[in-house]
Amino acid sequence: MGEHPHNHKITCTLPQHQFSRHPPQNVHTFTRNTPPSVDSEENEKRPLDLIQRLEKKLAEYNASQNVFKRWLFEMVSWVVSASCMGAIIGIYISISGEEMTKSEQFLTMANILGKVASAALIVPTSEALGQLKWHWFHESKAMWDFEIFDKASRGAWGAALLLFRTKGRSLAALGALLIVLLLAIDTFFQQVVTYPDHWAMQNSSASIPVVKQYRPPQLKLYLKGQELLTYDELTAATVKKYFYGNGTRSTQLGRGIRPEIPLSCPTSNCIFPEYDTLATCSSCAEVSRSLNITHACLNTTIDWSANYQGPIDSVPYPNGTVCGYFLNITSSTPLLLSGYVVQENGTTNTTGEALLMRTVPLSDFWTRDPYYGSGSVAFKDIRYPIYDGLISSAANGLDSVFQHEPPVVHECVLSWCVQRMRSSYESGIYSESILSTHLNLATGPAPWPWIVTKMEAGTDFVYALNVTLEVPSQSLPGSTLPGPNVTYSVWNETISNVNAIWDDFFPASYTTNDSATQPVLRFQNYEAGPYTRILEFNPWLAPNNVTHHMERLATDMTNMIRSNANSNEMIAGKAYSMEKFVHINWLWLIFPLLLLLLSLVFLVATIVKTSKDTETGIWKTSAMPALIYSLPKETQNKLSPESKWNDAHESSRKVRIKLQPNRGWRVSGISHVSTSPQLPRPAVQAPRGWI
Repeated sequence: MGEHPHNHKITCTLPQHQFSRHPPQNVHTFTRNTPPSVDSEENEKRPLDLIQRLEKKLAEYNASQNVFKRWLFEMVSWVVSASCMGAIIGIYISISGEEMTKSEQFLTMANILGKVASAALIVPTSEALGQLKWHWFHESKAMWDFEIFDKASRGAWGAALLLFRTKGRSLAALGALLIVLLLAIDTFFQQVVTYPDHWAMQNSSASIPVVKQYRPPQLKLYLKGQELLTYDELTAATVKKYFYGNGTRSTQLGRGIRPEIPLSCPTSNCIFPEYDTLATCSSCAEVSRSLNITHACLNTTIDWSANYQGPIDSVPYPNGTVCGYFLNITSSTPLLLSGYVVQENGTTNTTGEALLMRTVPLSDFWTRDPYYGSGSVAFKDIRYPIYDGLISSAANGLDSVFQHEPPVVHECVLSWCVQRMRSSYESGIYSESILSTHLNLATGPAPWPWIVTKMEAGTDFVYALNVTLEVPSQSLPGSTLPGPNVTYSVWNETISNVNAIWDDFFPASYTTNDSATQPVLRFQNYEAGPYTRILEFNPWLAPNNVTHHMERLATDMTNMIRSNANSNEMIAGKAYSMEKFVHINWLWLIFPLLLLLLSLVFLVATIVKTSKDTETGIWKTSAMPALIYSLPKETQNKLSPESKWNDAHESSRKVRIKLQPNRGWRVSGISHVSTSPQLPRPAVQAPRGWI
C-alpha cells in the first residue's frame, strides 16, 4: 500500500532530566496517520501555565544529582508540619488556664494549624512510600503489588493492605502504618483542649460593710423638758427577741441562709478580703463554785415575786420564809438564786411561789456601783463591757427547786470588740468566719465610767467615757510585720443607749406557783412597778445552752451595727461568675508528636535506602514510569478485563514484573519472559529529551 498523503510524523517532548541517564533508549519516535488538528497546533504554541511550570520544576528537582534537592519538597512539608505543631504547643502554653472567651481566636488558629500539620505530614509519607514502590519493583515482584502500593500511597485502605502484604518486615510497612495512623491525628488534636467550668473574676466589684465608729442617729426624748434615757433603736428590737425568746431566725435561701448585712454581690459568687470591723463579743462561764452560795431557810424580803405589783417607791416588798440557795447569805441583803416560799396554814407548812430563774446585774441597778470590786467575777480583765451579769437557773426545773438541788449559775458578759473576718457569698449562700478577736482588755486601773445624779424627776445616768480600741492593721504585702494601728470607737452617748436595753432584763425573775401553773417572767423593775409576761420559750432556763444563746445575740447585734448606713463603710471584694476555661491535656499531644518523629525517621530511611539505587531513579508517586515503560502486547492480552478479575485464569495471579529502565518492564510468570517493546531507531534522530 502506498503512503497516506496525510501521514505526519509527530515528535513529542519529554523532560530531558528524566532520561538523562539513558538518552538513547529514551528517544522514541511514533508515527500517527491522523491529520493534525488546529487544537493540537494551538496547544503546541500555548505557553505552560502555572501548574505545569510547577510540575516541571518539581520534576527537575527529582532528577537532580543532589539528594537534598530530590527530596526538598518533602523536607519542606515535614518542616511545615513540625512548625505548625510547635506553634500549636506555643499557643496552648499561652492560653492554658485562660477563659475560653478570651482564647477563641487562638483556639481557631490552633485548629487551623492542626489541619495544616496533618495535611503537610501526609506529603512526605506518601511520597516516600511512592518511591519505595519503584524500588520494590526494581526487583521481580508480584504484579498485584503494584496496585497495592499505588493504593497505599493514596489512602488508608491500600496502606492497610500493604501492611498485611509486607507483614511488617519492610520499610514500606512503616510508611503504610503512618498512613493509617495519620487518619486519627485530628482526633487527638481535638482531645488536647477541654473546657472545664471555673469561677472567673468579673470587672464589677462586690462590697461588704465594716464599721470603725458606731454612731447611730441620736433621737432625743424629753418629758416635761427633761431628757430621758432612750434605747438604741437599731439594736433594741433584736436584743429583746433574745431576752424573751429564742432570738431571730435566719432567712433560708436555697441551701443556706440570706446574709443579714447589706452586702453587694453582682454575681452569684463573691469573695471578700480579710477585714476588721467593730463588733460585739460575748463570753459566758459557769461560776457557781466562785460565788458564796449557801442553802438556807430565811425570813427575808421577797423582792423577786411576780405577784408584786408596786410601785416600788410606795409599796414595800413583802417578807416571808424562803428556803433555797442564797448569794452572800451573811450580808444584810442576801440574794435568793433558787428557792420557794414556805406558807403556814395552821400547823401545816405548804410551798408557795417558786423561783426558777433569775438574772442579776453585777452593778447596782440604782447607783451603778460595781459589785466584786470591778463589777465582774470571771471577766475582770474586760474593760468597759456593754453589760455583765449573772443568770441563775434551777438545774432540772421545778422539781429540782423543791428537792433542794443547787442552781446552775452563769456569768455572761457582752463587750465591744474588733473582729477580723473572712466572708464569702456563693450561690446565694453567705458565710463568714471569725479569724481573730481583739477585746478591750484592762492593763491597769481605770476610772468607773458611770456618773449617777439624783434629780427631782428621777435619777440621771451618764456614761462619761468613749470606748476606743487600738488594733494593728493587717500586714502589708510582702511583710510579716503588723501594719499601723487603726482606732475603732463608740460614743459614750451610744453606749448609754445600748446599756439601757439591758436594764429591762437585768434584773428579772421567772417564777411559778406549782407544776400546773405556767411560769411568769417579771422584768423592767422600774419605779412605777415591774412588768410581767408569759414566755413561749425561756432560753435562759437550764438545760438550755446559755453560752450559745449569748453568742447568737452578739452576732446579730454585730450585724445590726454593720447595717447602720450612718456608721458603716463598704470595702471592695471580688465578684466571680462561672466561666469556661481552657485546660490542656498534654498527654494527647504525644500521639501527633510521635507520628511527626516516625515520619521523619521514615523519610530519612527512605532517602538513605533509595539513594543507593542509581538505576530506578526518583519517581516517588509519579505515574510516568507506567506510561513510559508499557507492558508487552502479549502480556496486555493476558491481562484483559475479562481475565483480570476472573479467578479461573491463574495466569494473571502468577505474573511478576520488574522495572529495568534500560529495558523497560520485564514480565515473567506467563508462557515466556517478555519485555517492553523496543522500537527501531528512526533514521532521523530527535534532539535529546524528545520522544
